[in-house]
Amino acid sequence: MSELSSVAVDRGAHAPVPPLLSVVVPVRNEAGNIAPLVAEIEAACGPLGPFEIIYIDDGSTDGTAGELEALAADRPYLRRLRHATSCGQSAAVRTGVRAARAALVVTLDGDGQNNPAFIPDMLAALEAGGAGAGLVQGQRVGRKDTGFKKLQSRVANAVRRRVLRDGTRDTGCGLKLFRRDVYLALPYFDALHRFMPALVRRDGHEVLLVDVIDRPRFAGVSNYGFFDRLWVGIVDLMGVRWLIVRRKRVPVVEEAASC
Repeated sequence: MSELSSVAVDRGAHAPVPPLLSVVVPVRNEAGNIAPLVAEIEAACGPLGPFEIIYIDDGSTDGTAGELEALAADRPYLRRLRHATSCGQSAAVRTGVRAARAALVVTLDGDGQNNPAFIPDMLAALEAGGAGAGLVQGQRVGRKDTGFKKLQSRVANAVRRRVLRDGTRDTGCGLKLFRRDVYLALPYFDALHRFMPALVRRDGHEVLLVDVIDRPRFAGVSNYGFFDRLWVGIVDLMGVRWLIVRRKRVPVVEEAASC
């Protein structure tokens, strides 16, 4: 049986059961991109079953808050969280996952480059992977960024694969589907979202890969970089390598039966 029931969500009514899928979207100054992306998330997730959308406004100074307020007026499944000041993408993702009510969580960037239409494929991959699957990582094809950003990403991914051997071509894609408890068990640090495949494998879970077609952002300019703070990236990379080396064995816990 699918982990999402076939019950569709009625926009105008409160969901009678808790959501089985939480879609977490971190944003900063993305007012022009919110309405079209929400519509796409609804189209992709509505047929799957009860869902919620959690937007984390990471200290926006444009009309993001107003756009979200207007959209939430007739969408009881659209939740809005806000950071008083910008704390970065990893912090925003963590805020959303901690607030999520579902056991399964999808994350995607708020600029429209990640297409929610791939969420059903990612869910199917997780289900096919069984209980051992902890993460489905989107891998972008047909990148729509500038040549310089694509070069940055290509170099960063090559170095990461060499050091961590995580078997993942593209960890920078924001489109990820994972089990909430798996994510919350990971060690938290800034830029965690870029190293999730390596850390999920470290904890003994399988990581599955799904190709997703990249596209240009709907509007505006990028707010979060592509691993462009070189020295910080190197420190993070070495830290993750240390975490992997120091984790020798994943404990298998069994509770003794009472007499």
